Amino acid sequence: MLLKDTNTENINERISGVLLHPTSLPSPYGIGDLGYLAYHFIDFLIESKQSLWQILPIGPTGFGDSPYQSFSSFAGQPLIISPDKLIEENLLDYEDINNSHSFHSHKIDYGLVINYKFSLLKKAYSNFNKSSNNILIKEYELFCNNNKQWLDDYALFMACKDYFGGKVWSEWDTTIANPTQESKDLWREKLYTEVNYYKFIQYIFYKQWTDLKNYANKNGIKIIGDIPIFVSYDSSDVWANRELFSLDSNGYPTDVAGVPPDYFSESGQLWGNPLYNWAIHKKTNYKWWISRLSHNLQLVDIIRIDHFRGFESYWSIPYGNKTAINGTWKKGPSNDLFDAICHSLGNDLPIIAEDLGIITDEVKKLRDDYNLPGMKILQFAFEDMKDNDFLPHNYTFNTICYSGTHDNDTTVGWYQKVDENKKDKVRRYMNTDANNISWDFIRTCFSSVSQMAIVPLQDILSLDTNARMNLPGTSMGNWQWRYTEDMLNNNIIHRLKQITILFGRNQSMLK
Repeated sequence: MLLKDTNTENINERISGVLLHPTSLPSPYGIGDLGYLAYHFIDFLIESKQSLWQILPIGPTGFGDSPYQSFSSFAGQPLIISPDKLIEENLLDYEDINNSHSFHSHKIDYGLVINYKFSLLKKAYSNFNKSSNNILIKEYELFCNNNKQWLDDYALFMACKDYFGGKVWSEWDTTIANPTQESKDLWREKLYTEVNYYKFIQYIFYKQWTDLKNYANKNGIKIIGDIPIFVSYDSSDVWANRELFSLDSNGYPTDVAGVPPDYFSESGQLWGNPLYNWAIHKKTNYKWWISRLSHNLQLVDIIRIDHFRGFESYWSIPYGNKTAINGTWKKGPSNDLFDAICHSLGNDLPIIAEDLGIITDEVKKLRDDYNLPGMKILQFAFEDMKDNDFLPHNYTFNTICYSGTHDNDTTVGWYQKVDENKKDKVRRYMNTDANNISWDFIRTCFSSVSQMAIVPLQDILSLDTNARMNLPGTSMGNWQWRYTEDMLNNNIIHRLKQITILFGRNQSMLK
């Protein structure tokens, strides 16, 4: 069972938390990072009696800056490495981080941030190579050895990507686009410095992230991570494991992932990720998937799997289509995969099933066979005038109630846009005049019978559409929102604390 407390054996805890991606944290360096203000955010969670911090995927991002399109399922995001922490390690000086950039405090300019952050990381790597700090050197060597299974391929992939001007791996020189172990060794030697640079970056990320996670856990906060079911085509995962994906002889996808028309898009969503060759995964007893989950459970305490329904059946779109309309449903590995995962990781899987969209009885059965909690989005409850599964009076305990997610508008923005009939339903259901609609939604989430209630920080701060994190089906302007430190004032802390206590959600899972 997901939230069984191994210390107290209490499986009926009611808890709550906040959804916030680390890139949205305050920082003087243009993007949220793992420095002292991340610790301040955890302090905010502690003071307001929360038990959970939910994040989005934290892998290195590529085109579009989406955390759901990463260069690796195992690597960490270099952009959230803290320059201040590098100074503490004597890998940078204060003079190094002084810059003439005028970073926006509420929005990420990724082009500016990428250039700035990677210039700092290169300086830090240069200083590391000159360092006589034996403890740091031994830690680095131990990290490289312990993570060799994924790190060697990832570092070579990134070094080659730089060497070939950022091109997709299928456009590289054929000796490395279709590598053998011998050709990998030759390219590692050729790009020796660059490969080790990318290993160093991962060492620093993991060091900083582990310290932050330990601080959260020590203070009763569990971190909910997020992994997309599919991986990016332009990733070390696909490049180094082509046999695990549905690719043709030239390395191009035969079919790609997406979803049919739904609430978010009339033409569906064409994600473009390569689909899995599940027959090969089965032959390996799903080794890659088990490794992926096991690895991520070292980074976080609970995993939300995005697009869970794809394990039962997935929408397969012929490669080259411009929309997701012309796809077909194909059967996934279903129980066969999860039986293998349970055999390896145990029966009490710390997994949340993102079960939104077109959910069949078969998908529900797969979720329930392993007692995985599903998601309830409160905004969805008022999209029509009928009774529906998203209205709290229909919830069961083994669910997570969200006011909205990273893919939704903020509650204020949503309410401003819906028609009067839907607004009327909200007001009558919540018995409110809707003058503070965000907190009406928060109160309804927290008062529900759901085991967990999680709300985006934007709703706690009563922000409008300008603070929206992502608009599905679009590629511009997403993943950029940030808050500033002054926003988490004592009034916000007190209000969140009181509503948490009122509805009995101030029970930390880590005692």
